[in-house]
Amino acid sequence: MYLYNSATHKKEEFKTHTPGRVEMYTCGPTVYHFAHIGNLRSYIMEDVLEKYLRFAGYDVNRVMNITDVGHLSSDADTGEDKMLKGAKRENKTVMDIAKFYTDAFFDDCRKLNIKTPDVVQPATGCIDEYIKIISKLVDTGYAYLAGGNVYFDSSKLERYYIFNDHDEDDLAVGVREGVEEDSNKRNKNDFVLWFTKSKFEDQALKWDSPWGVGYPGWHIECSGISMKYNGEYLDLHCGGVDNAFPHHTNEIAQSESYLGHPWCPQWFHVHHLNDPAGKMSKSKGEFLTVSLLEEKGYDPLAYRWFCLQSHYRKTLVFTWENLDNAAAAYTKLLNRVAALKPEGDVDQAVFGEYREKFLQQVGNDLNTSMAVTAVFDALKAKTNDATKLAVIGEFDKVLSMSLLEKAAALREKAAQAVQSGGGDYVITGEGDPEIDAKVLARYEAKKAKNFAEADRIRDELKRQGIEVTDVKGGAAWKRL
Repeated sequence: MYLYNSATHKKEEFKTHTPGRVEMYTCGPTVYHFAHIGNLRSYIMEDVLEKYLRFAGYDVNRVMNITDVGHLSSDADTGEDKMLKGAKRENKTVMDIAKFYTDAFFDDCRKLNIKTPDVVQPATGCIDEYIKIISKLVDTGYAYLAGGNVYFDSSKLERYYIFNDHDEDDLAVGVREGVEEDSNKRNKNDFVLWFTKSKFEDQALKWDSPWGVGYPGWHIECSGISMKYNGEYLDLHCGGVDNAFPHHTNEIAQSESYLGHPWCPQWFHVHHLNDPAGKMSKSKGEFLTVSLLEEKGYDPLAYRWFCLQSHYRKTLVFTWENLDNAAAAYTKLLNRVAALKPEGDVDQAVFGEYREKFLQQVGNDLNTSMAVTAVFDALKAKTNDATKLAVIGEFDKVLSMSLLEKAAALREKAAQAVQSGGGDYVITGEGDPEIDAKVLARYEAKKAKNFAEADRIRDELKRQGIEVTDVKGGAAWKRL
């Protein structure tokens, strides 16, 4: 497999510290509000990546944090704590907010067929790990106390900017938008490892530490959680592209300074989902959620299909028209799969040929658009339906679009509909169970002498480009 590495800015052969084993870490949500569909694009693509690695034969240990403390409204250690902000907004405790939105996040993941990682760890559950790391960084001179807080000393590093090279003035304190001057810092790139009560007197969650009562900074949690569950050598770190700086940059700085050796060689960043006005953000007020898509009548998997049609390193623009197109394409695909008859033996040679081709195509920097193409190629393959269904089912281990399950439900629905119309009424067409059901509904309306309803269904089908012809013992339909 070849993956683009954000740390080297090039596509590289994927290698692991232990052959056949992948220690994988993905940055989880800050659970102060619902996840918007832009956030969830990253989790969809990370899910596809994990499933592809398993499909390719790797043993994967995927770890994810839940940020329930320490993430301030600016990623640069300034502003209000996001969890406290959420608690104030809803007049609840921070822990109540954390539980509610953690549950909501995983409910969204379930609807999108996103697998729960092997380890899910709330940040508040690893305070001892953070204190251990920070203590060593202080003892070895990589961190210092100032104003009651503990800061990482970026001047101790030979190279701080890992993902992008910057001019020295690019991120000067007080120059970059959203960064306020912190007079406690020795250097403009220093960042907080531990806050004490000197930072926020009303902070809801606090713990004892060698530096006073306080709470961890946002960046230290991912290093601590990963080291606890992935070990000292991480193979693959994932997240949204907006996490690259400062969050992932700071993770590398503190982790490698603590460990004394390289930490994670491969970095996987998913690019933004934008609306026509720009990047999606909770700060704009109203934002798009999976629940909102459902309220508008969309299957959440239509959104997953929308994401799969684009490469993870390309900015994706969301419009309702684009989602409509994806939903229509997904429905059409399900109907085509439902038209396949699950009969006969699987041609293992053809099955193996298509599986290997899929491995090669998708293994080229997680090319999900080629994965989508592979499904349609399988439908057109010169082989029997049983083999086509087996191939599509194999591909869906990675795509997770519920293709066989939903197609089987459509097939069953159509069979029940035809049976309810009487065994003597035969519908012939192009193998679309939904169209078959409408043609049958028209027949039943005519049989009940409800000619207005029969005409309405005929007109609806006509608008869809479907021509229905009554024949002896049934009906035949075709697309115009």
